[in-house]
Amino acid sequence: MSDMTSTADAPRSPGRPRSTRADEAIVEATLDLLAEGSTVEALSIEAIAARAGVGKATIYRRWPGKEALLLDALGRLKGAPPRTGGRSVRDDLVLLVGAVGQHVDPRVRKIMPCLVPEVSRSSAHRQAYEAIIEPRRQAMREVLLRAVDNGDLRADLDVELAMALLTAPMLTQRMLHWHPDRDERILPERIVDAVLDGLRPR
Repeated sequence: MSDMTSTADAPRSPGRPRSTRADEAIVEATLDLLAEGSTVEALSIEAIAARAGVGKATIYRRWPGKEALLLDALGRLKGAPPRTGGRSVRDDLVLLVGAVGQHVDPRVRKIMPCLVPEVSRSSAHRQAYEAIIEPRRQAMREVLLRAVDNGDLRADLDVELAMALLTAPMLTQRMLHWHPDRDERILPERIVDAVLDGLRPR
């Protein structure tokens, strides 16, 4: 994913209006191919165009290359983080932890694990993946930093470590079904309560 610039919101020169339907077909074709097992490396503009029922030129008019298209497609699939209410650090964290690994689109469970090898092999791919997940990370980071400022959490809190402690158990459960019998409806609360016990001021 060397070219990380998306053209989805770039200004367009005068000419034939851009087709929203074509945009959607191209993005959906990209996600479908990834969900069916295509690796990022093997995925081609030709295959995407054939699945979407458009010409390659249609894709290149919208995105400069495969990497930019992938970034847009995966970013749309991941979606925005839930809006926190700001009432309490616990409530906000339970909301955010509950959203970890939870997606309406079933393709996410098939696509995201396939990105791990790509992220490990390439710093450019890692940067692209981080760009996709960063909005969710930032939402949790802001909740923790606000709690530190308010005195609800320790002043010397390692925020990035706290984020890992909060998200990893939920992600492991949802992606790997670590405990098949675990009730995922109450798991976010149990994770947050366990972690907060170690993060509050002594």
